Amino acid sequence: MSAELNLPAAPPRQASMAKFLKSHMRDYGMLISLLAIVAFFQYMTNGTLLQPLNLTNLVLQNSYIVIMALGMLLVIVAGHIDLSVGSIVGFIGALAAILMVQFHWHFIPTAIVSLLAGAAIGAAQGYWVAYFRIPSFIVTLAGMLVFRGLSLALLAGQSVGPFPVEFQRLSSGFIPDFFGTEGFHTTTLVLCLATPAIMIGFSIAARLRRHRFAIEQEPLVLFVLKSAGLFAVVAYVGWLLSTYKGLPNVLIIMALLIGLYAFVTRDTTIGRRIYALGGNEKAAKLSGIDTRRLSFYTFVNMGVLAALAGLIFAARLNTATPKAGVSFELDVIAACFIGGASASGGVGRVTGAVIGAFIMGVMNNGMSIVGIGIDWQQVIKGLVLLAAVCFDVYNKGKA
Repeated sequence: MSAELNLPAAPPRQASMAKFLKSHMRDYGMLISLLAIVAFFQYMTNGTLLQPLNLTNLVLQNSYIVIMALGMLLVIVAGHIDLSVGSIVGFIGALAAILMVQFHWHFIPTAIVSLLAGAAIGAAQGYWVAYFRIPSFIVTLAGMLVFRGLSLALLAGQSVGPFPVEFQRLSSGFIPDFFGTEGFHTTTLVLCLATPAIMIGFSIAARLRRHRFAIEQEPLVLFVLKSAGLFAVVAYVGWLLSTYKGLPNVLIIMALLIGLYAFVTRDTTIGRRIYALGGNEKAAKLSGIDTRRLSFYTFVNMGVLAALAGLIFAARLNTATPKAGVSFELDVIAACFIGGASASGGVGRVTGAVIGAFIMGVMNNGMSIVGIGIDWQQVIKGLVLLAAVCFDVYNKGKA
């Protein structure tokens, strides 16, 4: 009897490789797809895709899509959709142009007012969706038309610019090199070596915690391969960027936002509640979650990120145009769905949305370099989006 009472604790379970990969097919499938697309276009463009200059342009061209995808992910996970983000980008760019160019405002108060305007737009749309139960598709479709019209009215159908140099650096500037190395941006390489090392350290700590509490986790071999791959990819990208101008300012902003939203969705109460809301709204409401307020907050957050994207896009163009932001909502929504978000809500990850955004970005960039026309680019992107949604439906049917 005493021997039975002194049995050792059960060792932590470690999922088999096949079982773990099958249950996480969505996450790893998208990552493998991105790597395959990069390799394909690197070959088809004779190495142009990963040239430092083109790599920098790839980041600049897709930064605002990635930023908006973070907000759109939360909206989709909560069970809604936002079709107005492209029009908000254009409207905020127009507002910033009027304040800085015509009224000679400094770029800092202009940015603050623009972000507050984005929050107000998100709040206005979220109020109708959350408290009047009007479908988000209808509300944001109306918003898309309203703010596209307001952009035209603000700009009087004309382009307004240029912007102050300080504001342009939001998108076109680069971090300084504190080491002052001639012909090489050492600070960029140091950051790109330190960042994945810190991330791997946190992953090891989390793995040790799960081991201590006997929680099932990914196989050790897969964890080592994933960590080594992460370090190698980030270090290689850092090396390439170090040979050019270094890390763009917008990449730092994007990385900080990705880290913040990954933490919020994975490790905070409000993040878990958003997933509960999208998974089963009635059950979430019965468990004490204020589902209306939560839906409202997701739209406010989306408005702020769309405003930030509008500022970045305007700074990159150095002008505000009536056509700014056209069809951006399609790229942002496609990035989320390609990255694994479910059209029915409750499913999706920040890393998946980011991977989806870069899949779209690499495809756009690679097809342009190869010489594929914009007509066929649209066809190919549409088929990729349809395939991603079909994959989601197929997985749900098997569950």
